[in-house]
Amino acid sequence: MACKPSVEFSIDGHTLTIIEADGENTTPLVVDSLQIYAGQRYSTVLTANQPVGNYWIRANPDAKRGVPGFDGGRNLAILRYVGAQTADPTTSQIPNFNPLKETNLHPLTDTAAPGQPLVGGADVALSLNLSFDDDTGYSINSVPYELPSVPILLQILSGAQSAQDLIPPGSIYALPPNKVIEINIPGLTMGGPVSSR
Repeated sequence: MACKPSVEFSIDGHTLTIIEADGENTTPLVVDSLQIYAGQRYSTVLTANQPVGNYWIRANPDAKRGVPGFDGGRNLAILRYVGAQTADPTTSQIPNFNPLKETNLHPLTDTAAPGQPLVGGADVALSLNLSFDDDTGYSINSVPYELPSVPILLQILSGAQSAQDLIPPGSIYALPPNKVIEINIPGLTMGGPVSSR
């Protein structure tokens, strides 16, 4: 997922109205193409208001991550209107004059950010102080990392009810539901204090 593959999606002669992005309803935004990266999801409304016919649906991948182009039907599908002949479209790709710009997407409702808009304005502030020791390895808040003998999810499925029931002890933080959590992780200096030389 970190390699940034993308697909440019469009339908010849048609626009798409974006109404949702990654689970968030958005103010409707009309575009003629969308560049979609790994893990992104959009809901769009297609208005089929063109003359009855067949139109190419294009999903062109990034040249570094796929085989771009449309030779032999590659990266193509067909939008076929009711009443159109069963045939390949004769439409051609036109330049996209109104591609999706993510900065133009806005939530349909203003949910506002939770918590107070200041440092420490969260309901719970949690500091995770990292340290490293040649003998014990990495530690968080003086608790060294220890591989659990039983995976955490299996412990929960087996009846563990609270963070204190999970092993290894001290490695799990219980967080209250429906609260804003602020996590602070100060930087870690390897090899001791930083020299001013």
